[in-house]
Amino acid sequence: MAEKQRDLHGAGPCRPVGEGMTRVFALLGKRWTGLIVAALMPHPAHFVDLRRAIPGISERMLSDRLTELAAAGLVLREVDEGPPLRVTYRLTDAGAALDPALQELAAWAKVHLPQSWPCAGAGRE
Repeated sequence: MAEKQRDLHGAGPCRPVGEGMTRVFALLGKRWTGLIVAALMPHPAHFVDLRRAIPGISERMLSDRLTELAAAGLVLREVDEGPPLRVTYRLTDAGAALDPALQELAAWAKVHLPQSWPCAGAGRE
């Protein structure tokens, strides 16, 4: 039976996932992270504007993910002392370089992930 299944799939053992792919998904595979990067793609934004742009994300989660993205060198946090004090977030060159990949993922989703896909509304809890 196992021999027959291998013939059906035409596969042998899986190759190990590469280090680069592991690092990318360790960061961008976290819930909300890709959406934050996508929201910052067109221009810098204040915290409240990011919160409005990503329905369902809590302030705590947004703050945590922005901190992670800043630590990874994808987002810069700029403080305007004001008054009033305002914080702006913008993508670094490394963050902005994700644009082609995000565009490709969005195009892929239009073709391969129909609106009726069970997880289509997962980000809106």
